[in-house]
Order: sequence, then C-alpha cells, then structure tokens
Amino acid sequence: MKIVEQIKQPITEEMEIFEKKFRESMSSKVALLNRITHYIVNRKGKQMRPMFVFLTAKMVSGGVVNERTYRGAAVIELIHTATLVHDDVVDDSNRRRGFFSVNALWKNKIAVLVGDYLLSKGLLLSIDHGDFDLLRIISVAVREMSEGELLQIEKARRLDITEDIYYEIIRQKTATLIAACCSLGACSVNPEGDDTEKMRKFGELIGMAFQIKDDLFDYTDDAIGKPTGIDIKEQKMTLPLIYALNNCSKDEKKWVINSVKNHNKDKKRVKQVIDFVKQKGGLTYAEQKMGQFREEALLLLSGYPASPYKEALMLMVNYVIERKK
Repeated sequence: MKIVEQIKQPITEEMEIFEKKFRESMSSKVALLNRITHYIVNRKGKQMRPMFVFLTAKMVSGGVVNERTYRGAAVIELIHTATLVHDDVVDDSNRRRGFFSVNALWKNKIAVLVGDYLLSKGLLLSIDHGDFDLLRIISVAVREMSEGELLQIEKARRLDITEDIYYEIIRQKTATLIAACCSLGACSVNPEGDDTEKMRKFGELIGMAFQIKDDLFDYTDDAIGKPTGIDIKEQKMTLPLIYALNNCSKDEKKWVINSVKNHNKDKKRVKQVIDFVKQKGGLTYAEQKMGQFREEALLLLSGYPASPYKEALMLMVNYVIERKK
C-alpha cells in the first residue's frame, strides 16, 4: 500500500464525505465559474491539508469529528486552492501538477477573479455558521502567507537573506497553512482546550521540514515535479545556499552572488553553484535542520494516547521528510 493511502486509511470515510461537501462549497450561479471550479476539482493533488484537519481532530477527540471539522477542512482547501490559482498568475506559470493552470486556459484576469471568489467562499463558509474561532485561524494564515511572499520578494532583490530571515519566510509562506490545518482540526472538536495551540505548533514544525525538503530537491537529479536548479534560476535563497554563503571566503561569496544574480540562465554556471553548495556541506546542514524540526514535531505527539490517527500523523511527519517529490 502506498504511504499516502496508509495515512488516509483511518479517515477514508471522512475524506469521501468531505469530497462531496467541498464540491458543493464551490458552486456558483455563474456558468463560467462552475466550469473553472469543476476543472480545478478534477485535478486535485494528494489533499494533504484536509487530511491534517481530520487526523488532528480525531486524535485529540478520541476518534470524533463534527460538522465544524468538515467546514474547517473545506475552508482550508478553498483558501489553499485560491492561493495556488493566484500563485500561478504571480509566477506566470502555465502548468500546475502536469495540467494547464487556470491562467493558461482562461487568462490572468479571470484567474485572479476566480482566486478571489474561492477566498471569499472560504471566509463566508465560516461566517455563515458562526465559526468565528475557525475564521480567525484562517484569516491569520492568509495574512501571513501574503507577508511571507512579499518578504521573500523584497529579500530576493538584494540576496541578503540570513538563516533567521529564511526561517521567517518559510514559516509564513509554507508552514503557516499546515499549522492552520492542524489547529483547525483540534479547535473544531475541542475549542476550549490547549490542543489548538499544541497542534498549531505541530503543523508549523512539519511545514518547516516540508519546505526544507523542497529546497533540497533543487540539488538532486531525482525525477520530481521541479527541474534541478530552478530555485537558483529564480534567484530564490534556500537553506543549502544560505549555509554555503555563510561558510565560504569573500571571493567565493562574490562569485556565487554574481552567478545567482547575473548568470542564473547559464546552465553550466548553475551547475557550478550546485556543486559548490554540495561541497560546502549545504545539503548536509539542511538535512540536519529538517531532522530537528521532525523530532520536535514528533515530541508534540508523544503526549497523546496511541491511536490509528496518531499513527497516521507520525507516518505523515516521516513522509514529509522521505518523499521523493
């Protein structure tokens, strides 16, 4: 059995009900919108985010979910989908998971409006049912994701990212949404307890590890979704590169920054930068950091009694680190 299927096993029923509710939550009276949202739904990914919502809810409650949990999962998926549609416009990307992106088929203007529509649908789903505690969690995540993206753009121009700023960027850009999934799950079934904060932290740690794993893919030749060296071509400062820059001579640093800034389209030069980062121990260091985040995440789960949901979350933590794409 594939690992994702294994993780899904304790929540198979919930995921099926969720699918139906999610499709309903997207519907509109505008035919064009329905055509586009239908296209999006039929090209969904692994649906990791709703899985986090259901698994954390069931772990902290001893196996119970409620309507709030389903709404929380739908809201997260609506918001996540909105950000992907907007991201493709921002990145001028024509592909998403091997298919044409919304902006490639329907142009940027429509893609931006569809993203806005999905975002408002998500927020209204919480408001219409008085889930203001869940709405707060989601709104904070949306704000942080926007801030993280802008912070990265601001820093990329100067290539002066320290390790601390890097962690702040990935915490906001990537980890904050996974943190929201886990705290939403806990809050939906136990609004009063301290599980919400504990699970938020758990999700954040997994999100940090997830992003570092993504950074590492830039330096491997494995057949994954993104080509090797793409981050360097896009002038993105990732952890292996930051570490190498902090542990080299002044001249080497000058050469690397010049390569990333002015020669990022030169395949040979990009390959030299990749080799330089490997040689300076950038990959080993990033793997070490990723391992630390994983250990901290697993530690947060240790206080909960054994259950299939806890087991699945532990599998999820390991999957994030060991995945091949």
